[in-house]
Amino acid sequence: MNHFLDIHKTDPADLRVMIDQAGEMKSARAGRPKGSPDDDQPLAGRMVALIFEKPSTRTRVSFDVGVRQMGGQTMVLSGADMQLGHGESIADTARVMSRYVDMIMIRAFDESVLAEMAEYADVPVINGLTDRTHPCQIMADVMTYEEHRGHIAGKHVVWTGDGNNVCASFLHAAGQFGFDLTFTGPPQLDPQDEFVGLARQKGSRITIERDAAKAVQDADLVVADTWVSMHDAQSARERRHNMLRPYQVNAALMAKAKPDALFMHCLPAHRGEEVTSEVMDGPQSVIFDEAENRLHAQKAVMRWCLGV
Repeated sequence: MNHFLDIHKTDPADLRVMIDQAGEMKSARAGRPKGSPDDDQPLAGRMVALIFEKPSTRTRVSFDVGVRQMGGQTMVLSGADMQLGHGESIADTARVMSRYVDMIMIRAFDESVLAEMAEYADVPVINGLTDRTHPCQIMADVMTYEEHRGHIAGKHVVWTGDGNNVCASFLHAAGQFGFDLTFTGPPQLDPQDEFVGLARQKGSRITIERDAAKAVQDADLVVADTWVSMHDAQSARERRHNMLRPYQVNAALMAKAKPDALFMHCLPAHRGEEVTSEVMDGPQSVIFDEAENRLHAQKAVMRWCLGV
């Protein structure tokens, strides 16, 4: 039994197996109806619980469809349905859920909820997102880069804006997959030293560059994310916009990267804020391949967790 909690906690060889398998499964489905089953049904007879403390579109749909394509069934539960940690403890919830289902995917606010669920569950637990990290997204991002440009090892990734949970998992991936990463954003929003240190310990070159135009020079991949959370107050939104405006990804900024550089965004995007529509809809953007690949990458993650 394997938990998939964070990229840096998973062996690089296993990460490579998952990325390669995701590509194979995607190719095998080419041209088929979305609802048709895979030829291989590794989750036949399996039940997967999808738990959402935080709302989601891509995570919910991609996991649900992926389980069904592989022959399994899903049980979708919201935080309101379960009241995690309010009444029954998370530890007891994990023990009970383990009697009913074969695997748990949880999308939570606090990482401690994920950690306690994994500690006490007798079935694999997958990190669907926490406020700290988002490993499934970055597995899809690595897969997307490699299907367009080949192996990501040795490449230069530039993260623009906020050193948030997605940025944290990109730093974990830098160390595990062997690429370099430059963060460009205001100092108030720098990624945590812990995440930077982990990547550097693995030999990745991690750079902090305040000037976005300098940061993207020689970039193979430019990545942006939303500047504000759905939970932020209006006053906080305005402050963040003012702080982050110099880091908008627009055509002028992309022109300073390598001619064949790709642009990614995990979506949903606020067009005209962190990125312009010209870039999102332009020839360097692979955002919709990236969104689709959540499905394929997560299917590979689930198979690895169950050893099937």
